[in-house]
Amino acid sequence: MSLAEEIEKANETAVNRMMEAQALWVDIGEARKIIPGFKDMMLTHAGPPITWNKASGPLRGALIGAAILEGWANSPDEAIKLLERGEIVLKPNHELNAVGPMAGVISPSMPVIVVKDPKYGNYAYSNLNEGIGKVLRYGAYDKSVLDRLKWMHDELYPALKAAVDLIVKEKGGLDLKSIIAQALNMGDECHNRHMAATSLFINEVMEYLIKADLPKDQLLRVLSFMKNNTFTFLNFAMAAAKVFTLAGHNIKYSTIVTVMSRNGTEVGIWVSGLGNTWFTAPAPIPKGVFFPGFSQNDANPDIGDSAITETAGFGGFAMAAAPAIISWVGGTVDYALEITNKMYQITHTKHRYFKIPYLSFQGTPVGIDIRKVLKTGIEPTLNTGIAHKEPGVGQIGAGIVSIPMDLFKQALRKYAEVYGIT
Repeated sequence: MSLAEEIEKANETAVNRMMEAQALWVDIGEARKIIPGFKDMMLTHAGPPITWNKASGPLRGALIGAAILEGWANSPDEAIKLLERGEIVLKPNHELNAVGPMAGVISPSMPVIVVKDPKYGNYAYSNLNEGIGKVLRYGAYDKSVLDRLKWMHDELYPALKAAVDLIVKEKGGLDLKSIIAQALNMGDECHNRHMAATSLFINEVMEYLIKADLPKDQLLRVLSFMKNNTFTFLNFAMAAAKVFTLAGHNIKYSTIVTVMSRNGTEVGIWVSGLGNTWFTAPAPIPKGVFFPGFSQNDANPDIGDSAITETAGFGGFAMAAAPAIISWVGGTVDYALEITNKMYQITHTKHRYFKIPYLSFQGTPVGIDIRKVLKTGIEPTLNTGIAHKEPGVGQIGAGIVSIPMDLFKQALRKYAEVYGIT
């Protein structure tokens, strides 16, 4: 078999596995107890590996807040000293099969959801979504942020644990793939728009929250929090996307991208046939729509693991399914259609299960191929939140960003080296 045939076969295998993988929410627990390899005095984060001295403002803010939340420090200054001395280990989420939006910081006591793929045996993890605005994942860490995180641990987490235990007992887990597929038909793209997905999720979970016989006041607070946060489902969608892409990872000869992530300083990718090798470049600054009082000058370079959604074949790649997203990230409806149509040119195929009604229900673009990116000169485009460049401020808007071409050049050079191509 020729190399070209080997690559085509490998890519077909990788992308088929990504499409056929399942995603069941099966558990929730503290990160240190539930994520293999998680340690005390460890904080995980979005994007490729980074040190404190190179961390961006929003990532620094999230790390400071997490250190205070864990009780390792009583003030930002104390937290900064611990981080400067390296007493707190920093590790990318993806290296533990976890994902987190924006700064993506997960600390040992944070509740994380567990998503299982029973078809291929993979597990993925994500923290819970705090909402928008002044939140830890955007680098804010004042008392209101920490109080919310404590409430999420003390009240939201036990409620969700009681619900998911009943769901698993009754039907083996909550099918997140089905929710994503339905939401794409209802105007979401399942990265920056989760109006339908969050509603579908709450509809599924509410029965079990009621069956769990929680105190009425707790139940009402939990339901109110999830209902008023249209991004409740984002972290579930990301964990689902992670198990989808894990199914297509480590396929010999494959040129399919299985990780695409940013830490606010750099953006990095993994390629299926090259294992867990990071290829990195400076993270671009998103352009978009800003909250009152903020402008493009305040924006930090792009940050977050949430590009795993585009990597799995939805999110920004499915913007044609969600014309209303334009009011959130900027641009026009025609531009949303243009992005999706361009993404077909750099991906392996159309998704078997994720469909776009406006495009006659054809599948979303899935399976970014580094060769096609370089051949066409088209960079993967995603929608994203925008964080303030200074720690402590939080979210200032949302927009659109493209992944730099240099990453794909690096990956192809490494591919040629590994597979003996001259």
